[in-house]
Amino acid sequence: MMFPFKAALNASTLFPFKLNVLEQVRVAANAGYEGIELWVGEIEAYLRDGGTTAELRECLESSGVVLANAIAFFKWADNDEAVREEGFAQAEREMRMLAELGCAAVAAPPFGDVADVPLADMARHYARLAALGRSIGIDVYLEFWGRASTLSRIDEAVIVQRESGVNGAKLLLDPFHMYTGGSEVDDLKQVNGSGIGIFHVNDYPANPPRAVITDAERVFPGEGVAPSAAIARQLYDSGYRGFLSLELFIADFGGLTAADVAEKGLAALKAAYSVEA
Repeated sequence: MMFPFKAALNASTLFPFKLNVLEQVRVAANAGYEGIELWVGEIEAYLRDGGTTAELRECLESSGVVLANAIAFFKWADNDEAVREEGFAQAEREMRMLAELGCAAVAAPPFGDVADVPLADMARHYARLAALGRSIGIDVYLEFWGRASTLSRIDEAVIVQRESGVNGAKLLLDPFHMYTGGSEVDDLKQVNGSGIGIFHVNDYPANPPRAVITDAERVFPGEGVAPSAAIARQLYDSGYRGFLSLELFIADFGGLTAADVAEKGLAALKAAYSVEA
């Protein structure tokens, strides 16, 4: 068995420990992760408290950890044009900040009122957002949410990806959102590895049932019923060799420290997503 991917830590996993972004980066680096996903809100809080983008960038570079992606919430596909325009203004501000950090990409989930937005319109909005990002130097990863009223499944994300006409458009995929939205492992066959920006890693128990399970009930890879081995195999067969990013929302890890959680998560991620050569 081998682990053919790169390991990243989504900072949400460390949220119970109330660390600032510099501390999050150091925990990830010390545990052995190659990349990290920071949340824009956490970066902004650090800057409000007197931190600088130069200091954070130096921390990333000296730690040897890549800022592989940022988690953001701007209403780029909202049904209301005025709200959508403000979403684009927010996106531009945040992406310019991320570019100063040397960040590779930003997530674009279906945040906002998207219930009545046709996939064709969403594709058009995504094309505009991707063009804005590339003008700044940031890739925009299209993300689906299992509970979203539109863009809740892999097949919908593939339609938006294709109809956007964006050359090299990439998806952000997540087994929890696959589960809650009704996507299956076989649906991953629609996605070539070159069309994946980053893959979030998590697991989930059989109970609570799918209809009511929440993000807070995610568990470490290998501790639930997610088809992790089959997902890993399909990712590998697709040609994907990029980041797998551990994203949990566990509120209380008991007596574990942040370092303990990061180390446990890395070991669990590698064990659950190893494949036969």
